[in-house]
Amino acid sequence: MAAGSASYGRLPESFSTPGTSSFTDLLGQVAPELLPGRRAMPPGNAGHLSAHGTTIVALQYAGGVVMAGDRRATAGNMIANRDMRKVYPADEFSVIGIAGSAGLALEFVRLFQVELEHYEKMEGVMLSLSGKATKLANMVRGNLAAAMQGLAVVPLFAGIDPDAADPASSGRIWSYDPTGGPYPEQKFHSVGSGSIFARNSMKKLYRDDLDGDRAVRLAIEALYDAADDDTATGGPDLGRQIFPLVFQVDIDGAREIDGDTIAALTRTVVQDRTANPGG
Repeated sequence: MAAGSASYGRLPESFSTPGTSSFTDLLGQVAPELLPGRRAMPPGNAGHLSAHGTTIVALQYAGGVVMAGDRRATAGNMIANRDMRKVYPADEFSVIGIAGSAGLALEFVRLFQVELEHYEKMEGVMLSLSGKATKLANMVRGNLAAAMQGLAVVPLFAGIDPDAADPASSGRIWSYDPTGGPYPEQKFHSVGSGSIFARNSMKKLYRDDLDGDRAVRLAIEALYDAADDDTATGGPDLGRQIFPLVFQVDIDGAREIDGDTIAALTRTVVQDRTANPGG
């Protein structure tokens, strides 16, 4: 048998040596150049080179959270993509939405998903909801150099604690700034270019007694209002059949709301607004 063939097909020793339960830390030791924040950046501003995701909204309701995003990505004044997916499941009981530099943001999502899965495999338990939020903050902080050059990633994170004493109030939302600061939000929040318009919409429509169905409707209303005033936010495209992407998280887990359901609900919102365009 040839020398060294005994290790053929096996992972390097560093992957099986007991140590950190953080995949990001492990990657920083084994292949740091693969981490978004560790790559050498050329001087200057590179923000114009990347497509940007726009508006994400999240809101709490009794027993869970809803997160939704429009589908448009922009590059300057041009539409770079009409049907981008900006909301993803982070794990079984949480979701992440992305705004900012689209390419880096998608890489963040994949790395964050692996980070949570790696922790659960190493420790045998799921990371707490606040622990997940902190992990994401550390990843955003690691991207500060790129953010200073116009390649900022601004996520929105939400989920539930399945072990909470009161499941009805277990849903929580976190926002972040480009330096990695995590901020717990109450009731609802939004990020991206249309966030101020979406937030104002939710401020008017939000009620403490929301159930899941009404929370989904409110998220679609907020994105409609954002698209009405922000050109970078994509409104419902009835011709191309492109509608918001909506995820719901409750004790049954994180799941994407069926596209046909969202399409029907969005058409209802459009019809109602057609009858009353200014309200």
